[in-house]
Amino acid sequence: MKSFSWRFIRVWQRNRDVFFRLWRSEIPVMVAEPIIILLAMGLGLGTYVGVVNGQSYIEFVAPGVIAGYAMFSASFECTYGTFIRMEHQRTYDAIIVTPLNIEDVTAGEIFWGATRSLLTGSFILAVAAAFQLVHSPWALLILPVSFLAGIMFSAIAVLYSSLIPSIYSFNYYFSLFITPVFFFSGVFFPLSSFPEIVQKLSWIAPLTPVVQLNRALISGTLTTDLLPALAYIFGLAIAFFAISLKTMRRRLIV
Repeated sequence: MKSFSWRFIRVWQRNRDVFFRLWRSEIPVMVAEPIIILLAMGLGLGTYVGVVNGQSYIEFVAPGVIAGYAMFSASFECTYGTFIRMEHQRTYDAIIVTPLNIEDVTAGEIFWGATRSLLTGSFILAVAAAFQLVHSPWALLILPVSFLAGIMFSAIAVLYSSLIPSIYSFNYYFSLFITPVFFFSGVFFPLSSFPEIVQKLSWIAPLTPVVQLNRALISGTLTTDLLPALAYIFGLAIAFFAISLKTMRRRLIV
């Protein structure tokens, strides 16, 4: 398996330039939905839920919303965005006739997806701070956590994009993977509230450790128990990154 080179940054720059051209249509959608979810769930449902784990419900939900929408940003960018550039616009075919190879293209896509996660996480964290939901300066570490989680979810999305025959197959990805992960990773409810079998499955979900880290960073309650969560994210990111390099090469040379 070939590795990628520093030239992957050119793919990242290409996607960045497109984003800056379209930012007026990108930013409102990227920011509005998570803010609406945060306010609707935190202030609306929160009036009925009350206190959760010693916190108001909106304080409990905020770290999970940051993690969840960082996941959505990376996933949408590296599913629909990647597939359109690969199959419809034929952008990758044009790029790989330059000194860049397929692995550079794949890495550039993944790191751009991670950048989208970072941007989304930054916006929602700023909103949470404005609502006085951030209680520790450790919350700034949510930004690198969002980037790392973005690498993980972007790699998973690129891997799936490299295997499917049609853009319509993303319906399965979001309905059967992303949505269940979003609702069963402790974003809106403590994992202890689920049946035991669901709890066990929830700890396997890649979003769960991200939510766990974000919640600890916002509250400032850092313990060594967070190290396995961080290691799990790193492990999944590296594993899916490596596999996606291989599957994208197979897809693009056929």
